[in-house]
Amino acid sequence: MTSPTTPPPRNLITDVAGLRVGNASDEAIKTGCTVLIGDAPFTAGVHVMGGAPGTRETDLLAPDKTVEQVDALVLSGGSAFGLDAASGVADALRAQGRGFAVGDQNVPIVPSAILFDLINGGDKNWPENPYKSLGKAALNAAAEIFDLGSHGAGTGALTANLKGGLGSASIRLPSGHTIGALVAVNALGAATVDGGPHFWAAPFEQNREFGGKGVAHSYGETHTPPTKMNAGSNTTIGIIATDADLSQSQCTRLATAAHDGFARALFPSHTPMDGDLIFAAATGARPLQNPAADTLYLGHAAATVMARAIARAVFHASPAAGDMMPTYAAVHG
Repeated sequence: MTSPTTPPPRNLITDVAGLRVGNASDEAIKTGCTVLIGDAPFTAGVHVMGGAPGTRETDLLAPDKTVEQVDALVLSGGSAFGLDAASGVADALRAQGRGFAVGDQNVPIVPSAILFDLINGGDKNWPENPYKSLGKAALNAAAEIFDLGSHGAGTGALTANLKGGLGSASIRLPSGHTIGALVAVNALGAATVDGGPHFWAAPFEQNREFGGKGVAHSYGETHTPPTKMNAGSNTTIGIIATDADLSQSQCTRLATAAHDGFARALFPSHTPMDGDLIFAAATGARPLQNPAADTLYLGHAAATVMARAIARAVFHASPAAGDMMPTYAAVHG
């Protein structure tokens, strides 16, 4: 079976040529948003497996809908308030002349998803919804290099036992296709095994990208995993991207396969209290040479790279005043 090679040098979703990522944060509120933007519109799909999602414009990503390409994807904190981040992105894109052309009008297509970070120690007594401004700021900050951990949509993210955060990883396949993941980890469950330093995603780690601790030697009472059932703040949302030339239905299948990465890296995942969701994006720059085999390996790689991105999100979290959870570094070095 063909297997993924080592990550490209950046080990970020922006190793997929033509994509950029921007973050914006509000440290007082302990929240933020993250924008994925392409040099040109890209084909997209989505798959939701959590029981409590919050989304905007995801219905149009179904394979039977008319509009197949989008201008940007947004991940945001703020629960339902955070859906307004996409409005800021859409306004800024329209000012740039981008969007779906309808007569003499351009309508930017900006699907988004949110996580719940309203009970994380930040000051939520804002005079007006801050997310539209955060969305515009994140778009303006878009670049090929961006920060991981407590930035963007991961600013105020938590897991069951540690701070969450924003993670990314990438891989280049022997076929020449590149695939990358971007994820905001705010899970009800945990990314580490039984409170120890070992990540659930450890079998997939590349080049000590999240500490090189290896796999756990025992898994304890894994039938009763730690969760933040009472914290009221859950959901892991992500994007899987590739330079492969995929249709909307193939993007949907790619997003579906990438959810295996959630299950490999978070325990538990896809719960009734999580809004777990993955977008898939395809720039179409590199054709499929063998559609059946290439899409199979892309799905396999999507799950693997998503698991790695989740661990990197938690590994790179940084401390801040008023935190309700410690960082991985504070507990495990």
